[in-house]
Amino acid sequence: MFLVVVALFWLMPTVGLLLSSLRSPSDISGSGWWTVFTAPAQLTVENYSAILRDGTITGSLLSTVMITVPATLLVVVVGSLAGYAFAWMEFPGRDWWFLAVVGLLVVPVQVALVPVSRLFGEIGVFETTLGVVLFHTAFGLPFAIFLLRNFFAEIPRELLEAARLDGAGEIRLFARVVLPLGGPAIASLGIFQFLWVWNDMLVALIFADSDAPPITVALQQQVRQFGNNIDVLAPGAFVSMAVPLAVFFAFQRQFVSGVMAGAVK
Repeated sequence: MFLVVVALFWLMPTVGLLLSSLRSPSDISGSGWWTVFTAPAQLTVENYSAILRDGTITGSLLSTVMITVPATLLVVVVGSLAGYAFAWMEFPGRDWWFLAVVGLLVVPVQVALVPVSRLFGEIGVFETTLGVVLFHTAFGLPFAIFLLRNFFAEIPRELLEAARLDGAGEIRLFARVVLPLGGPAIASLGIFQFLWVWNDMLVALIFADSDAPPITVALQQQVRQFGNNIDVLAPGAFVSMAVPLAVFFAFQRQFVSGVMAGAVK
């Protein structure tokens, strides 16, 4: 019972935002969202119809997809390859390189904003989709390598040696043995990276193209000068939440498996 009460209090802001997104601007300014329980006729989908007809919002959703998908795939692919290399391949300075990767985990994003902005300006990728993707990839890789290296290192050595005795090279060993066994961890990493990039606002506000901003920046730009513009922000927030929720529920089983496997190990 206690947990139910805590869950209700935790969900109350989200429920309030959802109900506000289903009310007209006049109802929002005239009374609180809880009045829908006594006057359900207030509920309408006009706010959602309006933002879906808004080219700025729909364009920003497309821009968010074009940033999030490449940034997630690059982190997963490069992080998986690097994690396997650090776990099972011998090369000079491997442990020191891995310590350097771990050290990058403590570097805050804010420290890199100014120097990276100057670098991107010099190479011509500032305020472009490519620049945002590169930034998210660079800051997502240290955690990805750290996570997957530790997961791959728990694979039994005998299994890998048996595959090598059967004639499997490193690429085939990685594709046929390591990837299937590391699927839960890779899925968990992909979900985390997707959510981080999709919900990011700071990096997008600085590096993204101002003519094609991601959804977080587009919603921030919709705030009116003399009001909170909740009739736009509330439905926009729930539209932007729909894709991450769909991704999470689609890979929920793999996510739970990856988390539980990491906890056991």
